[in-house]
Amino acid sequence: MRNLLGVGFFLIIITGLTLSSCVDTPDFDNTPSIRFNDVEPFTIYDSFSQTNADSIVITIDFEDGDGDLGISPEERSDTTKLNTIYKEWGNYEITVLERKKDGTFQVRPVSVFDKLFFDTLKRDGKPGPIKGKLDFRQTLPASRFAKLTTVKFRIRVRDRAFNISNSVETDTLSVYLEQ
Repeated sequence: MRNLLGVGFFLIIITGLTLSSCVDTPDFDNTPSIRFNDVEPFTIYDSFSQTNADSIVITIDFEDGDGDLGISPEERSDTTKLNTIYKEWGNYEITVLERKKDGTFQVRPVSVFDKLFFDTLKRDGKPGPIKGKLDFRQTLPASRFAKLTTVKFRIRVRDRAFNISNSVETDTLSVYLEQ
């Protein structure tokens, strides 16, 4: 009887090890890849301007082979280094595209999107694949002179090795922007 229990225990261990070795590690490219998931507008009250302000949450799906997405709070506190390394844009780029009367879209500078950053996504710092969703929330400047404008957003991200992802665009939506 003891022999049967020992064999049963041995079979359970072997089965567990066999099943755990069947889990495949994803094979993502080291250059980040993103897909548009969702964009949600909502309105908040801006007490400074005494008007309503539009906020948006943009959700993208991402994959990265070495998991080096995001910047730690320590890295972000060194503004001299950040301004040297991330001259044009941060690690998250949002370009506002405004729809014109002829139906085409044109880049519209909006200062709150100048240099954007998101925190490190892989906290252990060990290289390896990472996949998930990234929500980015931004409030647009409120003004009594803002007009309802149809826009969409173009997004890119870059990792700490400065590999730049593909570019994706959101659905169109209407938000209030300074004219």
